[in-house]
Amino acid sequence: MTSTTGPRRRRKGMSEQAATAAIDQACRSLRLPTVRGSVEDMVTAAEHEQQSYRGFLAELLLSECDDRDRRRSARRVKAAGFPREKWIEDFDFGANPNINPATVNTLASGAWIKAGEPLCLIGDSGTGKSHLLIGLGTAAALTDPRLCAAIIDRLTFAGNILETGTTSYRLAHARSATAH
Repeated sequence: MTSTTGPRRRRKGMSEQAATAAIDQACRSLRLPTVRGSVEDMVTAAEHEQQSYRGFLAELLLSECDDRDRRRSARRVKAAGFPREKWIEDFDFGANPNINPATVNTLASGAWIKAGEPLCLIGDSGTGKSHLLIGLGTAAALTDPRLCAAIIDRLTFAGNILETGTTSYRLAHARSATAH
């Protein structure tokens, strides 16, 4: 009696061309685009570094995980629908010495959002308020998409202060546009 739960044995002596085709097909079937795109370079590097099979497999799988995390973060930021792309890391603290970088980095953790604490940035035009809010929203989207929604509802957009509470300005605006 044979077991159907154990791993299937493959043919020994598979040619390089057949192995490459099998890897490509398996990656398509398992939806592993990063592995599929980088396997040849990683095989070459593993051979050069004389990695063990486990080491090679770990590197290959970790590259897939890292790329999936990167793509997931990009989707979250895109789904947030910010009016433009801004990052906390790109903010020029030298241009406005009144802004404390340590405070901004603390805000970027998102703990204030989880605690339900408000944030109000007040200042003259061109002092970086929108950059900081979008940057904080982006940082929140990278960690937890629910945190991002809390910032979006209170973002200044097109010169209008959006303090909408539980209803998103974008949703209300879209509904009014379709009603007309």
